[in-house]
Amino acid sequence: MRTLFKATRIILLLVIFAVIAFYTKTQRLKSQAWARPLQVVIYPMNSSKSPELEKYISQLDSATFSDIDRFFQTEAEHYGLSIVQPTQTLLGPTIEQLPPVAPKPSASYAEIIWWGLKFRYWSYTNTPDNNSNLHRIRVFLHYHEVEENKQLQHSLGLQKGLLAIVHAFAAKSQEQKNNIIIAHELLHTVAATDKYDNNKQAIFPHGYAEPDKSPLFPQTLAEIMAVTIPASETDSVMAESLTQCVIGDKTAEEINWLQASSNK
Repeated sequence: MRTLFKATRIILLLVIFAVIAFYTKTQRLKSQAWARPLQVVIYPMNSSKSPELEKYISQLDSATFSDIDRFFQTEAEHYGLSIVQPTQTLLGPTIEQLPPVAPKPSASYAEIIWWGLKFRYWSYTNTPDNNSNLHRIRVFLHYHEVEENKQLQHSLGLQKGLLAIVHAFAAKSQEQKNNIIIAHELLHTVAATDKYDNNKQAIFPHGYAEPDKSPLFPQTLAEIMAVTIPASETDSVMAESLTQCVIGDKTAEEINWLQASSNK
């Protein structure tokens, strides 16, 4: 009896893993097909439960994030995609329960995997997949009060689950930069990789918006997966808005835009 129970449990686990693997693969294929707009839902979160943050969050609307859709529309036109509007960004409800704390960059692989599982479960319980999640990217926007010299926790975008956590300052003056980070993490969910090194400097050539520019420096735009505009090999500044950002050829290849363009 015990052997039968153990075998049944193993079979059940294998079936669950097979279903998850199939769903994940389907999700990846659908989200990178670019046959219909990806719905991007922004869920604000009050990191400290402060009245000031609550007041800021209460005045948000979908127009706050409209630069994101304009950015993807402009870049899609550049690459000749048949889809006119690759993303449709909407403001979702405020999430009261905060997600599990993300692991530090020095965390072990096992810790990262365990956090990923907890985060996906938290995402499901707080934003259930009522109508399937094959074309919906959920961005949990973790707002913080503006403090001088304050360093925010690293934002994350996960391809498995089409999920992202973005840490942002709650201020009108920061909204355009917040949209850069949202677009950056959104692209991680559809397989784009970072284009900067450990010193946060853009990696040549794929992290440069204008790798063929002569003279090379100073650059005038930022590759979205590097987010900074190089002034020299060792100095750069963060882009001020998405109008200063582009999707480079390598990123376009990673998110399947080149293939989608050739198949139109």
